[in-house]
Amino acid sequence: MPATLTGFCFAPCFDVAVASRIGVAGSATRAENQDNFVVIDFEGRACLLRDQQPQHLTLPHWPAGHGRLAVLDGMGGHGHGREAAEAVALALLEVPPCLTLEELASRLDAVHADLQGRFASGASGAARPGTTLTLLELRPVGAPLLYHVGDSRLYRLARDGAAALTIDHVPATAAALAGRLDQAGWQAQVYGRHTPQIAQAFILGNAFADPARLSDPLFALTALNLPPWLAHLPDRRPLPLEADAAYLLATDGFWSCAEPDRVTREWAGLLGAEPDAALLVERLFSALDAAPPPGLQPDNLTALVVRPLPRHADETALPVEAES
Repeated sequence: MPATLTGFCFAPCFDVAVASRIGVAGSATRAENQDNFVVIDFEGRACLLRDQQPQHLTLPHWPAGHGRLAVLDGMGGHGHGREAAEAVALALLEVPPCLTLEELASRLDAVHADLQGRFASGASGAARPGTTLTLLELRPVGAPLLYHVGDSRLYRLARDGAAALTIDHVPATAAALAGRLDQAGWQAQVYGRHTPQIAQAFILGNAFADPARLSDPLFALTALNLPPWLAHLPDRRPLPLEADAAYLLATDGFWSCAEPDRVTREWAGLLGAEPDAALLVERLFSALDAAPPPGLQPDNLTALVVRPLPRHADETALPVEAES
């Protein structure tokens, strides 16, 4: 069982827990954990991975009642994937709290451009690394703000099933944007199988604007450029959270297998007896450990769960701690 980090102060609004590990118990694993995460709670207490270990710190001048949650998956195939994810995680601690979608997008796009310069190809000609970034900005007033790049996902988990709230930035999506793939074909390629290819990543750039080359800027998927059957899932949008659901930010190690949709269909069954965020995180890992799906690939896994709380929830803050 991975260490589950709990005790973050998001009361009276949310219950949050996160865990990240190198792979599935009893299976082949990678040499290092190239995933990362960021939690900044309502008191400015932050947690992320430094050198693959949780680091806790307090951000001075962070406003009360504002939070930030993110998961990242470094692209090891390009080299320095762990370093790229860690660099973005650290940069997220420097980004001021954002109250509007425009400010959040502008600041994160600027971080992307800055890190591209820092990770520019050297004399060896090695490709610059990349990382996914799926982020929720929890504002004191108004719905959280979503910012998404890559193929990590945000899921809504409820008794009626698990629904992806983000679009994978993969070649199948590029084909859908160009009109070469219909809804059924896109769903079969994205959810019916797992292909370790990506069309856009933070730092790396995008292949949406011009499939023939990698462009430096990020390419936001919006209602204006998405096909009608995906137009309700733009990358950058306010995202109201429902009181009777849980929300999972996760990297693709959970569904890197022959039948990804089979794994995600089983998640709704983990919600019995209204588990808190920590228990739900542990159930996600335990289910994978107990019955790894056919064709599961060695990959890192990160799960960050946020559950809306009843407004009368206890506002007592607990210390941030790691539990086995």
